[in-house]
Amino acid sequence: MTNAKISCTPSAVYVIMYTMKKTYSATEARKMFFKILAQVSKSDTPVRVTFEGHPNLILLSENEYEGLIETLEVMSDPQLMKDIEQGERDMKKGKGITLEEFKKKYGK
Repeated sequence: MTNAKISCTPSAVYVIMYTMKKTYSATEARKMFFKILAQVSKSDTPVRVTFEGHPNLILLSENEYEGLIETLEVMSDPQLMKDIEQGERDMKKGKGITLEEFKKKYGK
């Protein structure tokens, strides 16, 4: 999955940057490395590390990274995006079935 060619949209990158709550300098990060690793892996909250005052590195949990890659893969597939948009339009028009109805019908 991670070998796929992905075009990253600026909005996807902005979402990650916007949701980061913690920023550490490289010196702070070095001193607190294992604490930061535990924090990122437990909370799935990205952490920014700066070097000489400039953002230089983002630490993500593996779970967050995989989710981001999957999202970018979906967003990079024009046909899949059209299908999703059509599904959303159908839902707004009252077309479709509930999850419970789906489970009853297809036994999932």
